[in-house]
Amino acid sequence: MGRPPFRLLLRVRYAECDAQGVVFNARYGDYVDLAMTEFMRVLFGGYTELLAQGLDNQVVRLATDWTAPARFDDVLALDVEPLHLGNTSYRLKVSIFRHADGVPVATSEITYVMVTAGHHEKQPMPDHFRQRLQAAAPGVVVNLSGIDTPDVQP
Repeated sequence: MGRPPFRLLLRVRYAECDAQGVVFNARYGDYVDLAMTEFMRVLFGGYTELLAQGLDNQVVRLATDWTAPARFDDVLALDVEPLHLGNTSYRLKVSIFRHADGVPVATSEITYVMVTAGHHEKQPMPDHFRQRLQAAAPGVVVNLSGIDTPDVQP
């Protein structure tokens, strides 16, 4: 079995919960965006590094399926894996689960289109970009949760 995918750990904040005490559905888009920001930082040195190379990407689709609730103060793990790398677009899967017990919470698929920085014209995915997405930073854990865990790299 291979190394686990890139993982982001984050803690659910009180303001992210609805009147039922569970994470409000729209917050999952924020969580996926945060996971993608950290994933890109690990792969490319950050979003500004991509822009400096004349590269940008735009979300054209985000779909989420829920299987269990997440609640205030839960630590969530978000695993990011590539699903499809096309000519001008790519699709990634973000699996979200409770870190403490491994219960799956949601799965999102996000599709990006490569565009030029500034003008936002569709462009082919550069080879170096494709290679890094394929590599996908397995085993890298970014911990924004505040918990001390042995599986997190410094």
